[in-house]
Amino acid sequence: RESVSTKETDKMTSRKRKRDETTSTIHYDPDTTEPISCSLKSLDELLSWKRQEASLFNVATVPLASRYPPLHSCPRRTLVSHDMMGGYLKDRFIQGAEVETPYVFYHWEYIDIFNYFSHQMVTIPPAVWTNAAHKHGVLSIGTFITEWTDGAKTCEAFLADEESYRAAADKLVQISHCYGFDGWLINIENVLSETAVKNTGPFLRYLTDQMHERVPGSVVIWYDSVLKNGSLDWQNKLNDDNRMFFDACDGIFTNYNWTEQSLEWMKSYSAAQGRFADIYVGVDVFARGVVVGGKFETNKALKLIRKYEFSTAIFAPGWVYECHEKADFRQNQDKFWSLLSDYLYIHRPSSSLPFISSFCQGFGKSLYWRGQVEMKRSWFNLHAQEIQPLYLSENMDDGGWLRTRGCSEDAWIGGSSLMVEGMIPSGRSEVCARIFSLHVPLATRTFVSFVYKPPVGVKISLELKTIDGPLCTFDGMEEIAREWSFRCFLLKMTGCLLREVCIRVSRDGGDEDICFNCRIGEIMLLDAESLQAPLQSVEGICVNDVVWHKGDGHTQSKVLLNATLRWQYPTPQVRHFQIHWRRPRGPDPRIPPGPLTLIGRSYSTLYRVVELEVPAAPGLIELVVEPVSREGFRVPEAQWGRRTLSYSASSSENPSV
Repeated sequence: RESVSTKETDKMTSRKRKRDETTSTIHYDPDTTEPISCSLKSLDELLSWKRQEASLFNVATVPLASRYPPLHSCPRRTLVSHDMMGGYLKDRFIQGAEVETPYVFYHWEYIDIFNYFSHQMVTIPPAVWTNAAHKHGVLSIGTFITEWTDGAKTCEAFLADEESYRAAADKLVQISHCYGFDGWLINIENVLSETAVKNTGPFLRYLTDQMHERVPGSVVIWYDSVLKNGSLDWQNKLNDDNRMFFDACDGIFTNYNWTEQSLEWMKSYSAAQGRFADIYVGVDVFARGVVVGGKFETNKALKLIRKYEFSTAIFAPGWVYECHEKADFRQNQDKFWSLLSDYLYIHRPSSSLPFISSFCQGFGKSLYWRGQVEMKRSWFNLHAQEIQPLYLSENMDDGGWLRTRGCSEDAWIGGSSLMVEGMIPSGRSEVCARIFSLHVPLATRTFVSFVYKPPVGVKISLELKTIDGPLCTFDGMEEIAREWSFRCFLLKMTGCLLREVCIRVSRDGGDEDICFNCRIGEIMLLDAESLQAPLQSVEGICVNDVVWHKGDGHTQSKVLLNATLRWQYPTPQVRHFQIHWRRPRGPDPRIPPGPLTLIGRSYSTLYRVVELEVPAAPGLIELVVEPVSREGFRVPEAQWGRRTLSYSASSSENPSV
């Protein structure tokens, strides 16, 4: 246990205080000091960017997961460009926000690249998006954009000569490497001078080469806008006027006003040969201008794009959120992607065990832990999103139907569970829902657990489909815990690859049409040997950037703490960390320590305590970091991290700490 006390010269102030230099930067909310994600708005900001001034909170902590097939083997790729109301909305709050109906994306199995888009010059993807993408094996890329007259001035400056464009490219590479995302969409939407356009190709080539060297697997993609003569004229295809940019980077994202004739022409174009996968034909979901498809007819555009064997870039699929009732968001999003599913390709997670999902989509009406409400309020934090299943909607020839969807009305862990619902028609004994397509090697002894709520009138079973191995054998047990059923099995096999995880629903007698709905809470597969691994202790806990102040108005008697906690722990071993505080045991041994009070959850080894009300000065409090293992086990209290903070008042009006 370690303690911290701050110097007497630091003063506690009112809420409208002048903040210290650390917490007044663009990386923190000016009112609460919450860490936030943000962009760079000018060339000066880009060129003056320094790694030591970067936000540690916005560094992605989830490495890019492997998937099958890998990106370079995908003949027809899908890029999603997320453009929503200027960007950096509630998703800018790195530790989450209280939002009743946020926009989230969860059909990751269909896409290859996620682009965070805004009209600010250097759009750095919020870490919450990069972590969610990486968890599913999807690349996350930012946007470098110049527009209008100011954009032209910017381009004249950084494309003036080799030294200038290399300086700008070097900063873009450093930013991507520092924050852990995977490349850039380059969008020059202004006229270029002869000198600037002459240097654009070399800029792209240099940026692409440097990105590949510093961030393996990264991509740089050019948006169809400027031509080789410097004029701004969207071509809606790859041709002789823009191929010099395509040749210098990893791909082109075409404008949206293409026709079938332009796709047909492009397929025979010499510069496209061997690189069809690098041509991302743009589709504006808002259907602005003269376009094919869009809105709930976006599938018409994808049908043509795939006919000619190109990749696609789906721009602003958040249309389903922006232009419809927020309460119907999940239903509309599922409808949109279901309509596209015939023209998209399912990517299979291929990382080694463990494979764990509680189906949390990164938001909820309450926060759950093992079926119990831990925090009763709406919340949004994409760090909490777990590996997402296949969301299917199937109508059968005999009148039966089957659907899977996320539901926030109840959950095992996080904010949502998976609802499997449908109707088994007369004459059919069962239906089967495929919820994961995988390419995961199983251990010789694999522990499997399955948490669900038993439905009425039907029986539920978990089905694992493997390849390259014999029929699995298992020993199993079942336990009922407060309405949730918990089944676990030990599978014994050699050389098996897990290919599919399915939920089989069978009738429990009778032959009439029977409707059902079943809530799935969690599926977990572990190498049984890993269960024997010792749990680690939290080490190196420290407290920085401490800001104390009094409340406003009727809360002036309250003392509020803001501080950054950091610690060391092997993050692959944890699901999250619980951050608590309490009053420690006083000098009188007869007075026990106060109860632990939960502050929040952290998904990395960093947490900003914000506006925590603590006892009036003088005082002593203890901040506690509790790891929660990836298997859902609570780590013994002796292995938690602790740090005490002492503070005192120089006077009742102006205490120091």
